[in-house]
Amino acid sequence: MTAPVSPSSPAGAPAPVSASRSLGVFAGAVARARAEGELVVQPRMGMATTTEMALGLNAVKNARARVVGTITLDSYTRVGDHDSARAALASGADLNGYPIVAHGPDVTRALVDQVKQGSDFAVQVRHGSAKPYDIIAALLDAGLDATEGGPISYCLPYSRTPIPESVDAWARSCELLASRPGTHLESFGGCMLGQLCPPSLLVALSVLEGIFFRRHGLTSVSLSYAQQTHRAQDVEALHALRTLAAEHLDGIDWHVVLYSYMGVFPRTVGGALELLRDSARLAAITGTERMIVKTPAEAHRIPTIEDNITALEEAARAAREAREATVNGIGAGLGLGAAEGEFGVLAEARTLVEAVLDLHPDIDRALVLAFSRGILDVPYCLHADNAQRARSFIDARGSLQWLRAGSMPVTTAPLGGETGLRAEDLLRMLGHVQEHYDRAALTAAGPAALSAH
Repeated sequence: MTAPVSPSSPAGAPAPVSASRSLGVFAGAVARARAEGELVVQPRMGMATTTEMALGLNAVKNARARVVGTITLDSYTRVGDHDSARAALASGADLNGYPIVAHGPDVTRALVDQVKQGSDFAVQVRHGSAKPYDIIAALLDAGLDATEGGPISYCLPYSRTPIPESVDAWARSCELLASRPGTHLESFGGCMLGQLCPPSLLVALSVLEGIFFRRHGLTSVSLSYAQQTHRAQDVEALHALRTLAAEHLDGIDWHVVLYSYMGVFPRTVGGALELLRDSARLAAITGTERMIVKTPAEAHRIPTIEDNITALEEAARAAREAREATVNGIGAGLGLGAAEGEFGVLAEARTLVEAVLDLHPDIDRALVLAFSRGILDVPYCLHADNAQRARSFIDARGSLQWLRAGSMPVTTAPLGGETGLRAEDLLRMLGHVQEHYDRAALTAAGPAALSAH
């Protein structure tokens, strides 16, 4: 059986940070929660105006959970079109996030000071940019100390920027961020495309971006992983992520962040809530320090502030209950049923990481070469610099496996002798998690479980 991991002493736990290297506000908040055995929960929230953003951040700060806040940026800012963001602000047009560059540092600093008044509430800026230098300059000038992304994870899914350009832009941006003491950077590598990416590649990408961050001066980082399709495989993946982080990030501060399932979300309230609870249970039993939540509204509309607070509190409650069950020795009841190493995630992820590092002693060059040679190849990703030869599938157990590997050093498991997928197969896989949780909710509660939205 896969043994549950105590959240107070997770496998591959980071070494204590030396007194000579103090943590910033964001990293310090996570470190204190880790020391107290609590999961930090975090929304993905961004509003255009300072008034709306302050309302959202204050609501998060006052939630009945261990929280950090989020300022998610708008699409104009993501692609560096700050003039259009300024025009939208001036005209009152809708924006799908907070335009941090257009607002300017004084406005954002006043917003953050207002929200943090009388507290040490921590805030992270989330953006999605392949070229984030202006964004990082703006958040630093506003007194913030944490953001996320990476040269691959914010290039392939969100832009047409060539990988070499993104690597160069992120190198400069990391060095700017690292020039301020106490700053923190989270890799988005474990969330590549959100779904249908086998866990070994997610783990490898997150670790490789962590190595990149360290190479460019960061001394506090976090590595991400997005919940996938099979509980025991996810447990293996999070263990693998911690193990490889301990091997490659020794001597710096690091922690792990889990994303609640990022694919097609259940349409029933009951199904969506149970998926959220399962995410929190997964985080709790693996010693994961921080979790990004989703809400039951995801399948229907943009979540409100109230939706986000409900999700934060529900996740925190489920994590506490799972932690108590683990401490009391009944972790097997949480769905841990795979033998240790059954899915081979750690071995495969280590092979991928080592194959990339062997390409060149400079991690920047190694990442570029890895994609140009297909050593890293994200399934179903249409970016021009991705080889597009790898494919994955969901097997009979519900776990993600490689159908075709291209040039990657991974093991394939052909689906019934087939090497290709039909359109209906892909659609079925995309809806696999949604169908599972909605069916369970409807079976338990009948038609009343359907969302009223």
